[in-house]
Amino acid sequence: MPHFVHMDIAADDPERAARFYNRVFGWSVTKLEGPVPYWLVTPPADAAGPGAGIAKRELAWQGITPTIEVPSADDYTAKIVAEGGTIVTPKTPIPGVGNLVTFKDPEGNVLAILEAAAENAFVAPPSGQAK
Repeated sequence: MPHFVHMDIAADDPERAARFYNRVFGWSVTKLEGPVPYWLVTPPADAAGPGAGIAKRELAWQGITPTIEVPSADDYTAKIVAEGGTIVTPKTPIPGVGNLVTFKDPEGNVLAILEAAAENAFVAPPSGQAK
């Protein structure tokens, strides 16, 4: 069953945002190495809900983007379009993470779907399932 697994937080100053979330909420923030600067935000192990990431705001519409894990990015992209949604960013493979599609729902909200890679270090398994 599709479920929320991650949120991206767009920031004009990602390092400032990382400090803010660390100092205010006590969340662990780790800068990841890669082609795009990205900070992984990890809430305490006993916290319910998805983790998050912080990246540089590149487009005006970027704010907080909730991500829903789905079994097939292609199948759910077709469902999104059939139900009146629009694709913002087509399926993009992210090594070690999976295939990501960003879309707008019919109300104009921006969300993403993720078809997770078999070995995905950034998405927690659903409750009660081992990774």
